[in-house]
Amino acid sequence: MISTTVACPNCGKRNRVPAAADGVPRCGNCHRPLAWIAEAGDDTFAEVAERSAVPVVVDFWADWCGPCRMVTPALEQIAQELAGRVKLVKIDVDRSPHLSERYTIKHIPTLMTMVHGEIIAQRAGASPAHELRRWIEDTIKART
Repeated sequence: MISTTVACPNCGKRNRVPAAADGVPRCGNCHRPLAWIAEAGDDTFAEVAERSAVPVVVDFWADWCGPCRMVTPALEQIAQELAGRVKLVKIDVDRSPHLSERYTIKHIPTLMTMVHGEIIAQRAGASPAHELRRWIEDTIKART
């Protein structure tokens, strides 16, 4: 399973964050929660997203999609702000055709929120960061 290296916004220490793990990633130095941003595909989605202990925001996107490229920085910032409370899982629709078919993805970007592997909300299209954050927080609050 792939891990990413994330700098702690509190102390600056670089930490490895696995795509899938129990609990919530924390800084090895100051122990603050870290943003959890992972990529998944047809073969890894169950482990990375569906079995997550924290609510998951799934981003179906493609590299060639302009609105997707606009939404990505906003989602990454929200993942930073909600560190320890949410996990962002990115799905490249071109590399994951089975997931796109399974969830009937017709437009990108499409976002889903999941809690314990269950889809609790879904939306398509780009939106400003403040609107995305409100949507994520509202959908997660309603189910946790």
